[in-house]
Amino acid sequence: MAETLDLPLSGICVVDLVRGPLASITRYLAELGAQVDRLDGHDALADAVEDFAANAGKRRHRIEVNHPDAVALIDAAHIVVVDGDQPIDLAALVQVRPGLVAMTVSDFGSNTSLVDWKGSGPVLHALSGELARSGIRGREPLIPPGDLAYQCAASQAAYTLVTALYHTLRSGVGDHIDFSALDGAVQALDPGYGVGGSATMGKPAKLLSRDRPAKGFQYPILRCADGHVRICLLAKRQWQGMFRWMGEPAQFASPDFEKTAFRYKSPDLLPAITAFFADKSRDEIEAGGKTFGVPVSAVLTFDECIETAHMRERGAIASLPMPDGRVAKLPNGMICLDGHRAGIGSGDKAPAFESGQPLEPGLARPFDGLRILDLGVIVVGAEQSRLLGDQGADVVKVESRAYPDGNRQSYLPYGMSVSFAAGHRNKRSLGLNLRDPEGRHLFLELAAQADIIMSNFKPGTMESLGLGYEDVTAVNPRIIMVDSSAFGSTGPWSGRMGYGPLVRAATGLTLAWRYPDDPEGFCDSITIYPDHVAGRIGAMGATALLIRRLRTGRGGTVSVAQSEVMLGHFAADVARVSIGEPTGQAPDHPWGVYPAAGDDAWCVVTVDGEASWRALCDVIGYAAGEKLSSPAKRRAAQPEIDAALKAWLAGRSPFEAASALQARGVAAAPMLRVSEQPDFVYYQERHFFRTESQPYLHEDVVAERRHATSQATADAATRPAPLAGEHSGEVMADWLSLDPAAIDALLASGVLESVDPAEWEAIEKTRAAISAGGA
Repeated sequence: MAETLDLPLSGICVVDLVRGPLASITRYLAELGAQVDRLDGHDALADAVEDFAANAGKRRHRIEVNHPDAVALIDAAHIVVVDGDQPIDLAALVQVRPGLVAMTVSDFGSNTSLVDWKGSGPVLHALSGELARSGIRGREPLIPPGDLAYQCAASQAAYTLVTALYHTLRSGVGDHIDFSALDGAVQALDPGYGVGGSATMGKPAKLLSRDRPAKGFQYPILRCADGHVRICLLAKRQWQGMFRWMGEPAQFASPDFEKTAFRYKSPDLLPAITAFFADKSRDEIEAGGKTFGVPVSAVLTFDECIETAHMRERGAIASLPMPDGRVAKLPNGMICLDGHRAGIGSGDKAPAFESGQPLEPGLARPFDGLRILDLGVIVVGAEQSRLLGDQGADVVKVESRAYPDGNRQSYLPYGMSVSFAAGHRNKRSLGLNLRDPEGRHLFLELAAQADIIMSNFKPGTMESLGLGYEDVTAVNPRIIMVDSSAFGSTGPWSGRMGYGPLVRAATGLTLAWRYPDDPEGFCDSITIYPDHVAGRIGAMGATALLIRRLRTGRGGTVSVAQSEVMLGHFAADVARVSIGEPTGQAPDHPWGVYPAAGDDAWCVVTVDGEASWRALCDVIGYAAGEKLSSPAKRRAAQPEIDAALKAWLAGRSPFEAASALQARGVAAAPMLRVSEQPDFVYYQERHFFRTESQPYLHEDVVAERRHATSQATADAATRPAPLAGEHSGEVMADWLSLDPAAIDALLASGVLESVDPAEWEAIEKTRAAISAGGA
């Protein structure tokens, strides 16, 4: 690894004219080495801590957009990002400068009937389908904590910008992106029509329950001597470890307890584990889990997490002075490059970007011509390579029967589902036994032809296979290797199991995501956050190194810790706890979700100041509102306000109520179930979803159409997801020019694997049953 970090976007100039929570879009670019000039005019975010968190690492200019210095910065920029209220005509600017990457940022894009609607974090949650899955059965939905919807949208926007920049540097053709915060939240937070975790068995959205999950059903949180711990008993060996740890109680000795479904149904098991943990501290339980191979984590607060030895050792938290003189802590970037943290103010920057490669006019997609070896599994592994495949890369998913991807688990008797189909489109599958010496040799031959290798194994796995970065660069010094893990490849937690629920518990999110009146009302059990967005961070890092490779000709490494992605999205909360300020308080009232007319129907209503408060009072006829002239007064009058609002909502459907409020400038939205999204007016007019054909499914696959709406970004390619080993021979011929006899010999030896004959048989039986009306 290099002794110092050559930041990949060094020499790239960015102008930022975005206000509000999406100002954090360009912070990603600054941490990757771009010079980001923020033109504030005379305004900053109303919340000083949010402003500080969103804009760390940028150069601030208190000048208007028409100031000569601002004009000069815009003229020199590779990227310009503005919100819809800025007095700058990006479309005209792109016409004058065809190599510019421009992005217009808004809540709902520019081409739908909701273009004038106001957004807020709860509004995005309501329309994205996330709110409908948050909470506990029998209670009202629970708005997720922090500014999670906007922060995930910002990650999607940053990935889109870096991809557009790479396309521009390769082709000479710029882009104008119409970025919608709702699009970004749907794609990057927890997409209902994307790849799901293995616990879902790949079920389609129409089969999901309309209700919220039962309390404590999945990934239970248990009390212990000094707080709570979360436990994830999924695999047979994990249960066996728990059984030994408890002293092998006869009550649970039946082999049936080795089955996950049987354990879930047991009325006695969780109480017994709770009693076993009751007199033990969180540290003692974590140590016991490590000894017995049981995935378990302490449930920590944000302030506890940032003070852990793990975060200190990794340099994941930085201390920075705020404009008012206070020193606050902030998450220090989400990506490590070449073994170094790409954080706030890190690395070396060049004065200008100069590509060493000739332009490729007519390049249709940014990753056309690139070859990717994908060893990823479950959600992060699926997403980070699927994004590149959607935009032109030849992505080869390397898998084996001995170690199948958990996403191959299905409600069908073979390894395909709507979830897998959405997450692995635009890939080919290569069945290859990497534990066979010949399999390793073949992988290195493939690596010599590849541009990127992606994985998300437990740290050290690639090295144990003899396929680490040093091994691969010996045959291909231009290779880019991307790895993603729960807690990173270094530090005391690096060896922990990489389950998302444990990451959320250890980083503070689980404690923040619960009902305020119920300390045991934890509500993050079924979200897949941060897997989808971590996949985008990995893909963004890979693309950034592709940009650097244009300049230097060499590759490098990208390492993403999901825990640090999560902390990065809660940067403002981290800063607040570090300076002793409270977190979790709504900025105004009403700011929540309320029952409306219909079966379990809900409407989000969020007031953000005097103008929207007065408008709300006019709409619902609340005359007493004139006296409540501040957020503090409105919070104090919460019972009276909520009673009046609920009475008004009781006779209106969620969409009817939201439309009436939005017409007066009040941010509101109906709560959509995932199954309701494709028919909702916004997604129809935005052409957000499309229906894809999958030859091994009898049902259609609904998936996102494109990564962003723009002039130059093509819709995602349409190659269907493969069966395991479906393209083994094809890939060997394409990449290594092996002849049919050599391929047959490798298949016969078991080094290569094709589709299991039993799987073909299961597919044919399923088709026959459907044709006969039996399924």
